[in-house]
Amino acid sequence: MAMCTMACVSLLFLAIGHSVSSGLAQELTETESLRRFDTENPDSRNVENPEGRISLRDALALALIQSPELATFAWEIRAREARILQASRPPNPVINTLVEEFGATSRLTGPGLTGLGGVIQPQATIQLSQLIELGGKRAARQRLAALSRDLATWDYETARIDVLTRVTGVFLDVLASQQAVALAEQTTTIVEQVQQAVGLRVEAGIVSPIERTRADVALASVRIEWDRARRTLEADRRRLAALWGSSSARFESAEGDLSVLPPMPTFAELQERVSRNPELARWAAEIAQREAALIVERSKRVPDVTISAGYRRFTQIGGNAFVVGASVSLPLFDRNRGGVQEARDRVSKASEEQRAAQVRVTTMLAEAYRALSSAKDEIDSLASSVLPGTRSAFEGVTEGYRFGKFGFLEVLDAQRTLVSANTQYLRALSNYHQAAAEVERLIGVPLAGATSQPPTGVK
Repeated sequence: MAMCTMACVSLLFLAIGHSVSSGLAQELTETESLRRFDTENPDSRNVENPEGRISLRDALALALIQSPELATFAWEIRAREARILQASRPPNPVINTLVEEFGATSRLTGPGLTGLGGVIQPQATIQLSQLIELGGKRAARQRLAALSRDLATWDYETARIDVLTRVTGVFLDVLASQQAVALAEQTTTIVEQVQQAVGLRVEAGIVSPIERTRADVALASVRIEWDRARRTLEADRRRLAALWGSSSARFESAEGDLSVLPPMPTFAELQERVSRNPELARWAAEIAQREAALIVERSKRVPDVTISAGYRRFTQIGGNAFVVGASVSLPLFDRNRGGVQEARDRVSKASEEQRAAQVRVTTMLAEAYRALSSAKDEIDSLASSVLPGTRSAFEGVTEGYRFGKFGFLEVLDAQRTLVSANTQYLRALSNYHQAAAEVERLIGVPLAGATSQPPTGVK
């Protein structure tokens, strides 16, 4: 009988031990996999820094691959996947060892006793206990962890679109700065030509030498603006390179034409696509995650059961016995009502937050569309009448100055008007593209996919 008892208990130990060793082996394998991943230190990776001309597509691809900001979300997703793994683990078994009647004495005599003041032989018990979770607690934890991982994925999508929008905005700044430098160079050339014409008239004694001084001042002013435009361009180039993780900009120039405008859909067409915005799309997963948290809290109201089995050795009589037991908590004082109510309130809060997000995104879309429409109207007005008129007026005044029909003040005024109109046109083009990038961020798709109208360009 003793041998049979020992064999049964040994089999129980072997079964639990095999389960534990299998879990440990799987844990070690997963840990080793994570360790191999961790050895790929992001700081040791070479950051690609292109040279020559780059397009917007190139800049976006580099930012997606090398952005330090997006790299943090990859680690967060991995951490939440590890949480899913941990949520699937059952509780560990517990081994208990108990020695009873250790050092006890007795005045009685009998078998195994030494007489008056005899020592009672102790009883040894070895017992295994296992907590059995009821109420679907483990499945509820797994679902909650999985939905938390999905939320991290949505957060990545939001951050990805934000990075793409910032890259687009800075790339447009680089394009605008490049065209500002080109415009300043053209303006400098024009002013130099005017200065030469003034010099010839001064040398011929037609006009006062004071006009040469005015021409020199005008030339110095435009050269200062040219230097400022070049410094701004260099700063914008460094800002763009920083978005793909580089501390310096090696590319020669950005490739693009601000005068080619993306299509402008109607506001109704944009509203139909605003649901693609990850900031709104994530709320379905957010509400599901909070409902899963509510299920977890409800499952805690079901008490768990702990079962135990073991072996007891009666040294006093040289006998063996099995020990079997079960325990369950009585939910008399704590039914987890507070936890359930808190989770339920958070579900209601999520619904209100979803409505607030919809209002906020719709308001931002209306503001971005207003900026887009204003920039488009300004571009059309400048391109159709202002730019041709100022250019024609400047050419006419400059030509008339050579023949003495106009004074130098009229030339300076026409020059300033032309430079101001060109600068305003460049700023309007940049504003349109920046507003278009913001609209694309809010609707989650390019403007070309939001309307059937073909792209338009301002020539």
